[in-house]
Amino acid sequence: MPVNYATPSPDQLHAVAGARLGVAEAGIRKANRRDLTLIELAPGSRVAGVFTQNRFCAAPVQLCKKHLAGGDIRALVINTGIANAGTGEPGLQAAHQTCQAAARILDVRADQVLPFSTGVIMEPLPVERIVAGLPACQSALKADGWFEAAHAIMTTDTMAKAASVQRVIAGQPVTITGIAKGAGMIKPNMATMLGFVATDAIVSQAMLERLVKEVADESFNCVTVDGDTSTNDSFVIVATGRGRARFETIDAPHWQEFKAAVTEVARQLAQAIVRDGEGATKFIEIAVDGARSRDEAKAVGYAVAHSPLVKTAFFASDPNLGRILGAIGNAWGNDPALRDLDVAKVKVWLGDVLVAENGGRAASYREEDGAAAMKPAEIIVRVDLGRGGAAAKVWTCDFSYDYVKINADYRS
Repeated sequence: MPVNYATPSPDQLHAVAGARLGVAEAGIRKANRRDLTLIELAPGSRVAGVFTQNRFCAAPVQLCKKHLAGGDIRALVINTGIANAGTGEPGLQAAHQTCQAAARILDVRADQVLPFSTGVIMEPLPVERIVAGLPACQSALKADGWFEAAHAIMTTDTMAKAASVQRVIAGQPVTITGIAKGAGMIKPNMATMLGFVATDAIVSQAMLERLVKEVADESFNCVTVDGDTSTNDSFVIVATGRGRARFETIDAPHWQEFKAAVTEVARQLAQAIVRDGEGATKFIEIAVDGARSRDEAKAVGYAVAHSPLVKTAFFASDPNLGRILGAIGNAWGNDPALRDLDVAKVKVWLGDVLVAENGGRAASYREEDGAAAMKPAEIIVRVDLGRGGAAAKVWTCDFSYDYVKINADYRS
């Protein structure tokens, strides 16, 4: 079960004017499950996205980038079960057919449709099932369809992930609602799941493209479950422009307040992915400060969060301090600037317990205090590098026996 997370109820997910969602059971890989989602966007909506950096990026990712370059997006199609990655030219053709089918029923152009897929890699997409299922999605379109859509995009997730806020910004009401999926194959650089956030605010295309990158960097690019970056990772922000709040330049009044609200939704979704990490029993925050730069702080945070030895120690509530120090020391492999790290200045805490300083075990540290700090379902590891004023946070989870079981049985 997810660590201290529950899916918001339907009435907690606010409709975003200008966006309608519908889901269907298309039988893409398994029968009797919702596995196809259609999101219809009102004319004039603006869309921006960031995508996986995996060189084997999936066919839908390739097509999304191409269609976004043309602007004027009117629909999103999301299927689960089959990733349509590692499928070559036939996979691209299947993604094209998906867009064409959605365009026909919505009376828009095929290049105004963005396709998204998630699931098993290197298996052909049964596009005929998507084509057959889309009319049912269209019939189900509704403004308050976020709850159903959150469930329809799941793969190994045990809980649907959604978040929603309403704010008064610059004297105008603003609604922001989003959904995401992800539990495994989760690592940052960008983004590490499927995520869709919509707002009714009026946002210029230039500012939306800036926003999606900055929000991703503060949310989805701060999480890791297993250090593997998927072939299909995508994060999209939609601004339907159906509200009255307007943000068209960096100098727009209350832009930072609006950005913070969008980031809040994205961060809730990103943390929900970690809380529902495959086999997770603990949610862990790695907070690094005293760095020379934010990137340096992140490099150390990821080094700790990615370490299987650290993650298994957290699962066992075993304060094996050498694993944490070793992970911090290994960060230089990813960031050459850390090669001059003075380990004598590094301090490490488990919760409020100082466990390491002056290059070794803290004089005040007691093993029983460390063990007690590792027992809760939520744990904070603090690292002070003692070499600057920059900081960053990374969120991860432990590795349990169930992680291996889930991934050993993934295709069954």
